[in-house]
Amino acid sequence: MSIVSEFKEFAVKGNVMDLAVGVIIGGAFGKIVDSVVNDLIMPLIGKVTGGLDFSNYYIGLNNQTAGLPLADARKAGAVFAYGNFITVLLYFIILAFIIFLMIKQVNRLKKEAPPAPAPTTPEDVLLLRQIRDSLKK
Repeated sequence: MSIVSEFKEFAVKGNVMDLAVGVIIGGAFGKIVDSVVNDLIMPLIGKVTGGLDFSNYYIGLNNQTAGLPLADARKAGAVFAYGNFITVLLYFIILAFIIFLMIKQVNRLKKEAPPAPAPTTPEDVLLLRQIRDSLKK
C-alpha cells in the first residue's frame, strides 16, 4: 500500500473528520467564551474590586522605574510579571467554571439511555429447571 493511499484512508476515516469539526467548532467556541470572560465577567470583577487591574503588577529586574506600564517596563528589560500571571490564572478559573456549567447543562439535557431489557431465559432452560425442582421434592 502506497503512502498516499494510506494517508487517504487515514484522512477520510470518520474519527479524523469528527476531530477536524471539533477543532473548528472549538476555535469558534473559544472566541465566544473569551468574549464572555473579557467583556462581561472581568468588567464586573473590576467593578467589585474597585477597578483593580492585576495585569500591570510586576517587579523590574533591570532597575526599571516604578509605575511604568508593563509593556514599557518589558522594553526596558526583564520583568517578573506576577500580575499578568494572576490575571491569566483568573481567566483560566473563570473559563473552567463556565465550561463546567455548560457541560453540566448539556449532560442534564441529554436523554438517559433506557435500561437494557432483562435477558429472557430460554424455554428449554425453564423446563429443565422445573424438572430439577420436581426431582428435589
